[in-house]
Amino acid sequence: MKMALDGASGVNTIASYTPGRVEIQGRSFTASLIVLPDRLLTDWAPKTAAELDAIHLETITDTQPEVVILGTGETQVFPDPAILAPLMRNGIGFELMSNAAACRTYNVLLAEGRRAALGLLFDGSGKS
Repeated sequence: MKMALDGASGVNTIASYTPGRVEIQGRSFTASLIVLPDRLLTDWAPKTAAELDAIHLETITDTQPEVVILGTGETQVFPDPAILAPLMRNGIGFELMSNAAACRTYNVLLAEGRRAALGLLFDGSGKS
């Protein structure tokens, strides 16, 4: 699916998403990553929601976003609530959704001027 966001020059918006692949600033990514408006944290360790641990979310909380959108693959998966503790402890809002929905939501939040972070989980199968 193609996505567009006007006036976002130099900001890491999602240009397109297909199962197992996301395009940002003309580059394609097929491994789990964290997307911030001003930088990309590639090769994020967890590949699936089952592998997600609280320590992985601390990487995101260190960037001090207002809200975190977590794409859990092709379907929405809810990890153990204890894993989300770093976000709750730091007063950071969060949403869990499929990768496609997460990409769309992240772009909308950026258009609204929100300090958003996007975590995308890719399992390496090409289908995420």
